[in-house]
Amino acid sequence: MTYHVAIDIGASSGRVILADTSNGLTLTELHRFKNGFSKIDGHDRWNVTQLTEEILKGLEKVKAAGIDNCTIGIDTWAVDYVLLDEEGKLLAEPVAYRDARTQGVMDQVFAKIPKEEVYSKTGIQFLNFNTLYQLYAEDRDLLEKTKDILLIPDYLAYRLTGKKVGEVTNVSTTQYLNIHSRAYDKDLLDVAGISGDKLPELIETGQVIGQILPELYDSYDLPQAQVIAVATHDTGSAVVGVPATTDNWAYLSSGTWSLIGVENDKPMATEAAFAENYTNEWGAYKTYRFLKNITGMWAVQEIARMLDYQYSFAEMAEQAYQVEPFLQYINLNDDRFTNPDNMIEEIQAACRESNQIVPETVGELVMCVYSNLALAYAHEWKVLERLTGRELEVLHIVGGGSNVKLLNQLTADVIGKPVVAGPGEATALGNIMVQMLTSGELKDLKEARHWLSQNQELSRYEPQPIADRDHLKQYQKTVF
Repeated sequence: MTYHVAIDIGASSGRVILADTSNGLTLTELHRFKNGFSKIDGHDRWNVTQLTEEILKGLEKVKAAGIDNCTIGIDTWAVDYVLLDEEGKLLAEPVAYRDARTQGVMDQVFAKIPKEEVYSKTGIQFLNFNTLYQLYAEDRDLLEKTKDILLIPDYLAYRLTGKKVGEVTNVSTTQYLNIHSRAYDKDLLDVAGISGDKLPELIETGQVIGQILPELYDSYDLPQAQVIAVATHDTGSAVVGVPATTDNWAYLSSGTWSLIGVENDKPMATEAAFAENYTNEWGAYKTYRFLKNITGMWAVQEIARMLDYQYSFAEMAEQAYQVEPFLQYINLNDDRFTNPDNMIEEIQAACRESNQIVPETVGELVMCVYSNLALAYAHEWKVLERLTGRELEVLHIVGGGSNVKLLNQLTADVIGKPVVAGPGEATALGNIMVQMLTSGELKDLKEARHWLSQNQELSRYEPQPIADRDHLKQYQKTVF
């Protein structure tokens, strides 16, 4: 099998990407579509009915490109779910994780089961939109009518194949999988008021889900295709798509958010990890993504928006090159930067309040953000080394942020270790690599990553003396 289709859907858009692996690797984006939630019946809801139609349109384009046979993998965002009735039909479009219904719910859950016990069972970080808290807040009347609860990528696979399964990399984000038994945790489900028989059979990354339903061919011109359970959580696929060729590496999945961590073969649900709010999301092939969610390119995106997008991101970075780095120390992970009315004014106010140089120009503002992102990465690098008890050798930066050369170099400078940047399409590539492993084109994950490193252009950044380690010490002193 040399044709594979990655269906990669994020919070704002989705893509259907064709991979031809007959001679190296060729990627072609055949279909792109918008995604988003809207207010329906008092809640922010996704339109998964439309997402299903867009997937089928994309697969028709695969067939139109002359591809008669392929495999398919689907990855999306995490935690959100659908409720299905006895006939397998949607009871309602799914509520989005940003909906306000989970406000204050975590405290209600912790009144029934201690927070420390939840972490010791699951090893998962605490986010108020985790599925555990969404289900606790779910409409009880709807739950009474519910036969099956499926996460978003599992539901989309069900619409294609008729098979109801739960792929573990995504299901682990729910915070009701037990890391010790690798099964649903009954105590946590009882707290959420959910019967375990409503949840699907768990399957591992790489398992075949099934063929496209015969009846879909009556309405759509589709290729013959086998749907494979890739790492269905997009971060899980991105980590598969890290082109690591050594044994002691860390990754940074860089986009609007940054996810920095290591890949472990065992979970680390320790008191120290709990204190640092590190998560143990399940990875492909029974690995664990031991990582921390921190801010990413959000502040730069907001600066661009405040300036009515009169500068491209490349132009903003070019102006930042003209500015000395590390002139300010601010905590970009502070709540004040989560969604301010004006990001530029908020950054300036933070600097003014702490008697630091106030950035005024585009270049000064962007260098302020990049410098503090690099320092935040360096701080978590040290935390990772402390928690794992090992000295890390190289940081792989993947995702859209891997294209920001200035930030890559600053990061290498402050961590004092090489940075390897790329690929920017790590999520889609990780999706495709799992399909190739299942079809037998690649032997194991180690070989797959080596293959990827040979088929992608990567950039390496060596640490320079522009930023000695005193900058990290001063950042930590100022921020913490």
